[in-house]
Amino acid sequence: MWVEILCGLVIYRLFRRFFFRDDDIMDVETSDSNALFALHGGKAYVGLRIPDPDTGSRQNIDLVLVTSREAVVISVKNLSGFVSVDADGSWSCFSDRKHKSQNLPNPIVETRREASVLEAYLEQRGIALPEGYFSCKVILPNPKFCAIGSNQFPSEVITYEQWAHLKPEAKNVLSDWFKGTFRGGKKDIQESIHQQLNFVLSTAPMWDRLELKGNKYVLGEFMEFKGKQEDIQALRNVRRSKVGRLVIQKTSMFGLAPSNLQVLYTHRDYRSEGVSASEWVEVTVRSSTEILFQPQNSSKVRKFKLSSLVSMSLSA
Repeated sequence: MWVEILCGLVIYRLFRRFFFRDDDIMDVETSDSNALFALHGGKAYVGLRIPDPDTGSRQNIDLVLVTSREAVVISVKNLSGFVSVDADGSWSCFSDRKHKSQNLPNPIVETRREASVLEAYLEQRGIALPEGYFSCKVILPNPKFCAIGSNQFPSEVITYEQWAHLKPEAKNVLSDWFKGTFRGGKKDIQESIHQQLNFVLSTAPMWDRLELKGNKYVLGEFMEFKGKQEDIQALRNVRRSKVGRLVIQKTSMFGLAPSNLQVLYTHRDYRSEGVSASEWVEVTVRSSTEILFQPQNSSKVRKFKLSSLVSMSLSA
């Protein structure tokens, strides 16, 4: 069943980053499921920010899973407390901790709109996909979520109770699930269209991403570097119009705390999805040099020392 594949295989392992947040920093497990998903012809795109001509702003999309047969737009709602569906399709959420209730717009309608914006964006970039290629899911992964009248939730919604029962326990189970995922129903799109689709999504606007030590990630927007003038000058070419990825390496040996760091970065290549090793550029700066970064859904700009980072990815 597609819902089981979606929740148990991909969501549980790879995208815990959306589930449990702590001061805008997200813990991430090593992703065996991502490798399996890629092995069976699928790709996952996280944190897209697609231009929406109707609002003049960007539509945030948590996650898109793409195969040759379908694309699933996924919205992750980290809701806690008691949640029920009202007659008009909106949701009512009551939190014991906050002792108050709130009404939420229908997440399914919101996710369908996200899919519509994404489809229009793809058409603008020359990709015409067959009708019904896109589908939507809403994941409710918070263990403090409690559904009232779970049978009232649409089939597109995966409640926490459903999600918890679909957690994969072994790699061989994951692999078996993948082998039978896309055999029936929809037909494969043309290989050329599939390749073009993946290229466009890989170059689509998305949130910048910091990878911190300890498998922690932050999604948001890179602002600038702070530090000694000579270090800032050495990093002057690191801006999103030129650089796609930056990697931090220690310069000291035997695990001693370094006074300097090697920073490798790649020139952005708009012609193809990959970047060759010859395009890496190396500079050396002080480990105290900082990155100013504004996390997603936060009004505060945070400072991260380069010594605490593993890498930074910049959206085009």
